[in-house]
Amino acid sequence: MRVTVVESEACHFCEDALAALSGFAQDHEFALDVVDIRSQTGQALVQRHRPSLTPLVLVDGEFFSQGRLPRRKFAKLLTARGLDG
Repeated sequence: MRVTVVESEACHFCEDALAALSGFAQDHEFALDVVDIRSQTGQALVQRHRPSLTPLVLVDGEFFSQGRLPRRKFAKLLTARGLDG
C-alpha cells in the first residue's frame, strides 16, 4: 500500500497527519510519500482531487482524506488490507 501526503507550508494538519502516519508505520508496512503542494507533482494532484484543506492524503493514488487525518478510518483500512500488524 502506498500513502501519499500532499502537504503545504506551515500546516498543522499536515504535521499532525505525518506524525500519525509515522506512528502507524512503526507497526504496519506501507510506503509513505510526502509531496510539497508547490511542486509540479503536488500541483497536479491538487488539480485532480481538488481538496479544500491540506493535507491531501491518497492511498494507492485514490483520494482518502483532506485536512485532519481520520485515524480510525485509516486503521480500518489497514485491517481491511491485511496490514493490521
